[in-house]
Amino acid sequence: MEANIIDLSGNTTKKISSKLFDEPYRPDLIKKAVLASQANRQQPYGPHMYAGMRTSAEGWGPGRGVSRVARLKNSSKSARIPQAVKGREAHPPKPETDRTEKINDKERNKAIKSAIAATADPQIVKKRGHQFSAQLPLIAVDDLSSLTKTKDVKSFMEAVHVWDDIERAKVKTIRAGKGKLRGRKYKKSKSILIVTAEDKGLIKAARNLSGVDVITHDQLNAELLAPGSYAGRLTIYTESAISKLEEAIK
Repeated sequence: MEANIIDLSGNTTKKISSKLFDEPYRPDLIKKAVLASQANRQQPYGPHMYAGMRTSAEGWGPGRGVSRVARLKNSSKSARIPQAVKGREAHPPKPETDRTEKINDKERNKAIKSAIAATADPQIVKKRGHQFSAQLPLIAVDDLSSLTKTKDVKSFMEAVHVWDDIERAKVKTIRAGKGKLRGRKYKKSKSILIVTAEDKGLIKAARNLSGVDVITHDQLNAELLAPGSYAGRLTIYTESAISKLEEAIK
């Protein structure tokens, strides 16, 4: 596939051809890779092994005309059993449970290649909700990696007609459910992903822009390209990053 190389003013400087964007779209493999990535960073969780059991309660035995459950001393209140208030949990989550998911290396690589190819398809990218009027794929000159000011990154985004997507990502929505009580009341959208060969100040310059992620080519994975397992994230590559990815992903 042929793609344009754009400078910091949004003008086309030259054209290159790359096989990275010729991979067939495989949403099944992309989803598998993303779910494996999410599962493998889960922390073990579960209650303390003696939770609900720290009590001196004993059963009264037979002949009292009541059920023979453990009851608190000097009281008739039941304890320890799962149906009692503050009793143990019947089948709690076990910290030793293996919640990891495995995926073959070939499948993972194919998922990444497929997710990269999806970033060049305007229909798939717009289906994710991204707002832009640029020609895909977006490949910039290596000077992009050297930007150290947020205002310069903003000027570049406006020049290539993708700034509307960052404005879209500024809107926060209130999460449904109990997460509102647990320190994650608001949800924020993902916007642009910038893939560069090396960081010369761009990560710091772009970190305050809503939904923007800046990574080097060796950090690229399926989840960054397809947040939530939905492929087609609006992505900007540098020219060197494309050549490095072609060498790394075969």
